[in-house]
This record gives sequence, C-alpha cells and structure tokens, in this order.
Amino acid sequence: MTVAEIQVDQRVIGIDSRRFASVEKALVELITNSDDSYARLERTGGHTSGRIHVRYERHHAGAVITVGDQAEGMSFEQAGRILSYGGAHSPLARGEGDGRGYFGRGLKQAIFGLGHGWIETIQGGRFTRIDVFRGENGGYLYDDGGEDRRAFPADYARLGIDEEPAASGTRVSVVVDNPHVRITQYSTLLESLADNIYLRAVLGRRSVELEHGQPGAGDYRREPVRFREPPAALLLGPDLPGSVDFEGQEYPFTLTLKRARDTELTLKGDERTNGLIVLSGQAVLDCQLFDFENQVGTEYLFGAVRCDALTGMLGRGRAVISDEREGLNPRDPFVAAFARAVSRMLADAVQAEKEKLTHLERATTSGRTAEMIEQLLQHMNAAAVVDLGLETAPRPGNGLPAGDEAAALRFTTPFYYRPPGQPFHVSLLLDPARLPDGGTLTFEADLPGSMRMDPAPAPAAVDALGQTRRLEWTVTGERSGDRGELTARAGDYWALCEIVIAEHASHRSADQPPHPSAAGVAPGGAGVAVGQQGRPNRGGHKEGHRPVRDHGVDLFTGYEFRSLHNSADRAVYSAQERKVIINTAAPTVQLYVDGRGRFRDSARLLLAELFLDVIADELARRRAEQHGHGGDLEAFRSAKRDIIRRYGSDVHRTFMG
Repeated sequence: MTVAEIQVDQRVIGIDSRRFASVEKALVELITNSDDSYARLERTGGHTSGRIHVRYERHHAGAVITVGDQAEGMSFEQAGRILSYGGAHSPLARGEGDGRGYFGRGLKQAIFGLGHGWIETIQGGRFTRIDVFRGENGGYLYDDGGEDRRAFPADYARLGIDEEPAASGTRVSVVVDNPHVRITQYSTLLESLADNIYLRAVLGRRSVELEHGQPGAGDYRREPVRFREPPAALLLGPDLPGSVDFEGQEYPFTLTLKRARDTELTLKGDERTNGLIVLSGQAVLDCQLFDFENQVGTEYLFGAVRCDALTGMLGRGRAVISDEREGLNPRDPFVAAFARAVSRMLADAVQAEKEKLTHLERATTSGRTAEMIEQLLQHMNAAAVVDLGLETAPRPGNGLPAGDEAAALRFTTPFYYRPPGQPFHVSLLLDPARLPDGGTLTFEADLPGSMRMDPAPAPAAVDALGQTRRLEWTVTGERSGDRGELTARAGDYWALCEIVIAEHASHRSADQPPHPSAAGVAPGGAGVAVGQQGRPNRGGHKEGHRPVRDHGVDLFTGYEFRSLHNSADRAVYSAQERKVIINTAAPTVQLYVDGRGRFRDSARLLLAELFLDVIADELARRRAEQHGHGGDLEAFRSAKRDIIRRYGSDVHRTFMG
C-alpha cells in the first residue's frame, strides 16, 4: 500500500481538526501520547528514560513542531492502525486510564489541524515512516511507503534514540501551514505548556524539554517545561479521603485543596491554575470547582481530586466525558453524584473564604483600572470649573466666599485669542505659600506642531520657587484655526488656559487685569503688589461674586474601596477627604471583589455607574446651591439629570479604555 484514505468518517476528522487548529493543543496531544507509551512500558516492567523532546521552529508565516520519545515505538502494522481506528478503540475508552480523553482521534487531528506531517518510529530494529496530508480534493490521506525497513544509525540519531538492540521510540513532525493558526511566540508557548491542565501530571513524572531555533542559525535554545505551583496554604488534605455513593456502592476518591498566598491564579482556559484538577488513573479529565465554579471566594483555591472510578465507568460505556471531549459530562448520573460529594467536602472552605469578604475593610484595583479612575477624576475636576462654573475651593477662614481668596494658580486670562505669526505672552500667576511643600509644579501642554512655546514648560519643585509670583512663556502660532491648551498643576491645585490662533484676532490684545484672587500681582510685572481691586457698582453694594473659570481646587482628589460598615450605600462622596468612597460592605460591591481583596477588572461597568452617580450627585448639589436653590429637591434632581446626560457617556467610555 502506498497512498490511502484514512478509514474514519472524513466529516468527523474535519470537525475535530478545527478544534486542534492551535500549536498548543496539538503539542498537548502529542506529549500525552508519548506519556501513555511510557506508561505502557512501565506496566510491563520495562526501563524508561521518561524523556519527551519537543522542538519548535518558528518562521514568519509558519512553523515546524516535533515531539519525540524513547518509549515503545510502533511496528509497521501498529502505525497503520492508529490512523484507521476511532474512539471505541482508544485506551481511555477501554477504561485503561491513560490519555487526555480524545478517544483515539487526537494524533490525526493534531496534524490535520495545523497542516501536514509525518510519523517516524523504530521498534525491534525496524523503521517505519508514514506521511499524513490532504489530497487535492480535500480528502484526508496517508502514505506508508508500502512497508517498513531496517533502521540505520542515521535513523536512531535523527530520532534521538540510543542505538541499542532493544531501543525504540517515535517522533511526530508537523508543518504548520494552516493560515488560520496563530504562530505562537516561544516564551508564550513555554508558559502555556507549563500551565496546561492536561499536562500538569505529565510534567511531574516525565522530563519534558522544549527546544527553539531555526535551521542554519546554529543557536537552539532548550528549556525544561515545568509547572510551578504557587506558594499556598493547605486547606484540605493532602489526599483527604472521600467517597461517592452510587447505585448502592461506594467509590473512593481523594481531595487536596490549597489557597494561593501571593499569586494571582488564572481562572479559565486550558492554562487555568485555579480549580481542582480531576485525575483518574494517569488521565486528567477536567479542572473545575463543581458546585462552586465561578463563585465569589474561590479565586485563589486550587488542588486536585483523584477518582479512579471515573475511567472505570468510561470503560463500561458510561459517557462520563462530554461529547466535545472537554471535561466531565455533568448530565451523567455518576458524574453528578461525584460532583455533589466533592462539593460537600469543599463547602466549609469556600464559605470561610466568603466570610473574609464580608468583613473586608479595604480593597484595591489593578493598575490599569486605577489609571482609568485617575483620568476620570481629573476630567470631572476640570469640568466642574470650566464647564459648570462651580466654585471648588474650600471657604477661607475670613468668611469670604470661596474664590475671593487669592488663587494658588491662575493664568492672567483663561482664553488667549491671538493672530498668527505674532508672538504673545502666556502668564501664570502663583502663590508658592499655598502650594504643597515638597510638591512639584507640573505642566501639560497640548499644542499643535505649528504652535511654538518658548521656553518649553518644565516641572519645577515648589520649594525652589521662592518668591516667584509669575511664570511667563512666549507663544507663536503660525496657522489660523489651530488651538491648544496649557494646564498647570501642583498637588490639588490646577489652572487651565486655552490658546486659539485666529486670522482676524486683534493685534492689540493684552492680558486681562488680574482678578482680586490673582495673588495680588500686577499684569505687567512679577511680584509687584497692588491694592484690592473691586468693581464699584451704582447701588453702593459690592457686586455679586462670579466664579473664575480658569483655576480651581480638585473636588475629587482620589478614591478608596473602604468599608462604611453599612450595606445600604454602594458609594458616597467624602467632602472632608474630597474622595469617592466605594463601600466594600455593600453586597453588590462584594460580588466583584475577589478573595485577595482586588476589585475585578471585568466589573468596570459597575464602577462607571458608581462613579457617575456619586460625581453627578455632588456636582448637582453644588450647582443648585450656587444658583440659590440649596435644599430645593426638584432643582437638585434637574441639575443631576442634566449632568448625567452631559457626562454619562464620557464616564462609561473612560472605563471602556
């Protein structure tokens, strides 16, 4: 026989091959095949090296992978049979307890899912090679060359097998030319294999090495593939005995449960490190937490449950594996009884984890979420002053309205409207005594390339400012229609000005005289004191206070996840701290805090709702008071609705990244 069609339903091969269109999945299948072969040798008393060698040649548009062992090897007849039989003939289906659970279909699909390949094997001094590929009409074919031959020294050397009379082994090579397959980076592949749940037990009993390089480069890198269990506290076990009662008979199992100390666990996928590995014989059948899957308090729990009865049931024809061969089948009565028994043993430990969350005083966020919140708060601080015209500074001790006190930072005008090609000054007035000791005065210039600013704004230590009361820059805009912004910030104080270049702007524009709150600085010089400038009015009364729109004090200086020791408030504004407080005692918030006290990134939509509600509430209250409607519930509600309509989408977009 030379070229022949694989005698398995071609549609089944096609469907399964698409599931294996992944370098990682194919390698897992080939590695577990080698492990099974070693296990069969060991059961007969044979000596084994336990070595599995994996090579990964990554190219720009493809790759080549090989997996070799020094196990049983195959005769010519055996090699042909592995391509022709299906699920009913696999060792796992017969209840022998070996393999990952792909029912004898994995090798073919691993090759076809990636592209094409070949099998080389030596047994009893005979060498066999079978090429596996697709025909021109799409059929699944193989070429066995019609016969085997004597194994030569070059064959042993190529397959990495010691040349001894009883030496044997197999190597499978696959060319990854399927354009839909992602060509994985070497470091990513090494990590994904080390963490793969179906390799977890294999890596403990075999010596698996991953080699990486390209032909001709002469620099191959080889590293062991090892699963590194995170530092953990033992909660149950090790190997705590349990049993499942099914149809009047007791079936034993053992359970080990741990809690990771300082390591984040992966919660899903084949690289999952959270959950219980389900072992039966040498097979890994699943990884899950049964009745407590995806529940709060389980994010840092992991371990293993071993039940040899599962593969025994499989050998009797029970469908304990799902139709997709991706874990236990929960509809099978034995699996359901087994899941209940394991869950009963887990219940107290999971409940203890949940109890910790109900008494959680504080929580944290990821760095990315914290960055999003900081961006949102700065945006809303500016909106409070620039858009809504609110006074944000605390009332001074002299009883003057907020804003009549000297501003710590303020531009001489919030709006520079200047013609192109004509240099003009942008001036920042400051009161160093009001700025935070040890702080830094920073600038953010958002200017187009056609607008020059000399000198470029540079950070300055507040302590180094001395008696400086004015900073000045020369700006020139070359193109009409350009606009930019300059923001100055020190601690909780900030000031903003807008710069617009317009063709018909006045050539005689000058800085506006400073407001009384401008630190007593004359517009023409630095540090020149002037008298209090109030606008006279005809009635002899002082003119009503008007908010200044170019400077302010942050209303929202930060946030905290903190217990308020009540479950009613999900989030509040602390006026004294000027912070948004997310209440860790609120059940809704607890639902999205993991066992380490970290708010889940996946719940950012909830954060958007909480921050929007608290910020809108505080801005609406201040707006109602500023318009003389303090205490008017309807005015407050109207203002809040307007703020939510105006900024709601901005808040949500911030948390969407």
